[in-house]
Parts: sequence; structure tokens; C-alpha cells
Amino acid sequence: MKPIHTFVVLAYKESEYLEECIKSVLNQKYKSNVVIATSTPNKFIKDLAKKYNLKVVENKKKEGIGRDFDFAIEQANTKLVTVAHQDDIYDYEYSSEVVKKYQKNKFLSIIFTDYYEIKNNEKVMTNKNLKIKRILLLPLRKGAKSRFIKRCALRLGNAICCPAVAFNKDLVKTPVFNCNFKCNVDWYAWEKLSNKKGEFAYIKEKLMGHRVHEESTTTEIIKDNIRTKEDLEMLKKFWPTPIAKIINHFYKGAEKNNKI
Repeated sequence: MKPIHTFVVLAYKESEYLEECIKSVLNQKYKSNVVIATSTPNKFIKDLAKKYNLKVVENKKKEGIGRDFDFAIEQANTKLVTVAHQDDIYDYEYSSEVVKKYQKNKFLSIIFTDYYEIKNNEKVMTNKNLKIKRILLLPLRKGAKSRFIKRCALRLGNAICCPAVAFNKDLVKTPVFNCNFKCNVDWYAWEKLSNKKGEFAYIKEKLMGHRVHEESTTTEIIKDNIRTKEDLEMLKKFWPTPIAKIINHFYKGAEKNNKI
């Protein structure tokens, strides 16, 4: 039987963690398809692809992070696709649980799991930031059919971890991420999808690890104060401007968790 799920590994330049990510998506209980997508083709990526017998597809349009994600989604020929960030890892049960959830309800637009963080090569199962996100996600545990419930996890910040998300290509059509943001391309995408048909499904098990390190895009953006500006712009989609500014003041504190 052909798989209905694909991991598209989004590779950029020469990440020391790329091979670990590749190993994790190949070592799944449910054998998904695996493809590498990149806008920065190089020998390092090609050699790893050859080592693991993987196809590399090149995004020749240099249009930013959002377009990179949309391009990755477009490379999958299966119903479900997860855009795997090169620095992250996926637990053995990830794709299996995602596929199970989809088979029970094919009207899900996105399916996402809980996650842990990886700092200094150590698994951090919980911290203040993760606790807050899990509280925001509580209303979604029994499913999110209505627009109101889907937006509950987004009103006070972005509680959905982008690399933990699997997209149902029958309901999610690109462009999804393409915008002018540098950091909140994912929050932008979830807000956009919350206004469209399709349910959100949250799997409460921690089935993937999101790496936080000095070279990560999120860490770099925080240093440039770009994230704070984009957070405010997103919060305005849910709240009047005065309230959005107050929430953004407190939300900024979450950035401290990205400091190594």
C-alpha cells in the first residue's frame, strides 16, 4: 500500500543537524515518503541525499521563508505532508499517529502534535513557554470544528508548533505561508486557515523535538527585534489595537526561552 504521508525536509545551507533530522523521518513506525527541498543547493545537501537515497528538489525562486514553506508543501504527492525543519527531530510514532487521526476524520485541514524543545542537545519536556502553549491548546483537545475554537490557540500567541504540523492537501491549497513576515509566517498561516473550511486536530503526545540554538532563524530574528513587531501585527487580527499592545508586552517575555 502506498503511503499517504510525506516528510519534506526543508534544508538550508549546511546544517550540522540535517542528518539527524533525516534519520528521524526515515525511522518512523509508519513509513512515509521523504523528500528534501532547498533554495540553497550545495554539495553537503546532495551528499546526504545520496547517502540516504533521497530526492532533492530545488526552489529556484528566492522569495523568502514563506515561499520556501509553500514550495515544500507542493512537493508532496500524498494526501498529507509535514514540512520537516532541518534542525528538528521526529519521534518514532509521529507519522503513525498523524495518519491515524486523518483516517478517522478526513475533514481535518491540519493535524499537529505536542512537542518538546532541544537545547544544548538535551530534551526539555516542559518550561514556562511550553506550559503556556499547552494551556492555550486545551480547547482543541476534543477537536476544533468551529472558527472560534480554531482561533483559541492563536489569540494570545502562536501555540501551534510549525514543524509538528501535517497538512491535508485536499483542504490546504498554496499559497498558505507566503507573506512579508520573516518570523510569524506560521502564525499568519494558521490564522488564514482558521477562516477556511476544515478542522484543526491536536495530538497531545509530544512526538517531535524542536531545536533551539544560536544559529536558528527564530533566535536570529529575536535579536533584530523583528519578532516583536510581527507579533503585534498578528495580535491585531484578533484584538483591538490597545488590547493587542498590552498582550504583546507580556508575550515578548516568551522570547527569553530562545536564549541559550
